[in-house]
Amino acid sequence: MEQTDFIAQALNLTLFGMGFVFLFLTLLVGVTKLMSMMIQKFQSKVHDQQDFNNNSELKDEMDEETKFVIEQAIKMHRGA
Repeated sequence: MEQTDFIAQALNLTLFGMGFVFLFLTLLVGVTKLMSMMIQKFQSKVHDQQDFNNNSELKDEMDEETKFVIEQAIKMHRGA
């Protein structure tokens, strides 16, 4: 009789434990997706504002400068 109660308590604890972990992980995934959506919306708003504020000449100039810096970094890395 006592062994049956012990097994029932073990099963009960196992089910509650697995249920708690499942709920916690589900909540964690949901919160992570929510934060991801919020960040994507925020980045798109900031990106749209930056595109509106920058003119094309400055953008081309920055691209050339960035290209030059990257080329120099690759040369430095290769030791040439």
